[in-house]
Amino acid sequence: MIRLGRVNVFTFVTPLQTCSECRIKNVCFNLEAGKTYRISKVREQINPCLVYNTGKVSTIEVEEVEETFNIRYGNRLQEGSTINVTGMRCDHITCQNIETCNLIHKKEPVKVNVSKIVEKIECPKGYDMRRVSVKIL
Repeated sequence: MIRLGRVNVFTFVTPLQTCSECRIKNVCFNLEAGKTYRISKVREQINPCLVYNTGKVSTIEVEEVEETFNIRYGNRLQEGSTINVTGMRCDHITCQNIETCNLIHKKEPVKVNVSKIVEKIECPKGYDMRRVSVKIL
C-alpha cells in the first residue's frame, strides 16, 4: 500500500495482503515501510496487478527523498543532530499541518538525522513548531 503525496512522490506504507500472490511482488516489496520515494523513471514494461482496477501497472524506478516533519522546537533540535521523533498527537483536524505534526503513516519513534531547519510553522494551538528536513535512519 502506498500513500500518494506530491506529484510522483509517495510514502510506502506496507505491502497489501493481495500482493502476496503476485509473481513479481519482490519488485514492490524491496521498498522500506515508512520511507518516502520519488518516481524517477517510468519504464515501458507493463505488468499485471491484482490491486489496481485497471489490472495493469507500469514498472517504475524510484529514489529515496528527504522528508519534512514538523517538530516542536527545543534545545535538541539542531541541524546535523540525530533525534528520535514522535508525533504531536494533535487533534486540530482543520490544521493543514496535521499529518506532518502527527507523523501519519510512520512507525514511532522515528530516528532521524536533521538535515536542515527549514522554517517556523504557525501553529493554531500555539506550539513553537519548525518544519525540518530529515533523513530517516
